[in-house]
Amino acid sequence: MTDFLSAETLTAALPQVLAAPRDRGAIRLLCLRPKPNQRSFPGRLTLTRAVGVVGDFESSRPWLVLEDGSPDPRNQVSLMSARVLDLLWRDGTPHNHPGDNIACDLDLSHANLPVGALLQAGTAVLRVSDEPNDGCAKWKVRMGKAAYDWTRSHAAYRLRGLYCSVQQDGEVTLTDAIMRL
Repeated sequence: MTDFLSAETLTAALPQVLAAPRDRGAIRLLCLRPKPNQRSFPGRLTLTRAVGVVGDFESSRPWLVLEDGSPDPRNQVSLMSARVLDLLWRDGTPHNHPGDNIACDLDLSHANLPVGALLQAGTAVLRVSDEPNDGCAKWKVRMGKAAYDWTRSHAAYRLRGLYCSVQQDGEVTLTDAIMRL
């Protein structure tokens, strides 16, 4: 993608992004990563305490592990603001999708969802992780340096998104809401 947004455009969009609902929001997109750099957009995801997102490669090749080498459950599911995704994912190609499992219209800020907060997504219950999602080199390449800097400079708003652990197995669909419990 070469049509990156400027810092000025991103700054101007911030009030709209921050106007997301605080308690209940729509689930706008689901993403499954069967292999690294591959994306599919199903209508349903199965979430389990044992593996996180069933069928997502992260459970078999996690970037964050415990001392014994097993996947760290703090990042089983990644959530991203649908408003940020709509703003930044301009070309709509699967390759440039950031890979977050759930894009939702909800205020993901630390103030609204502190570490340990519970969310219901469909029939699953998620717990907000203390592991920050602050963007990686791939994020910078896909979304541009201005977007990378914008998300990092507003860390309290979690513009890049957040990680969760699965507390209760369940399914989430595009017709479900996500709710703060």
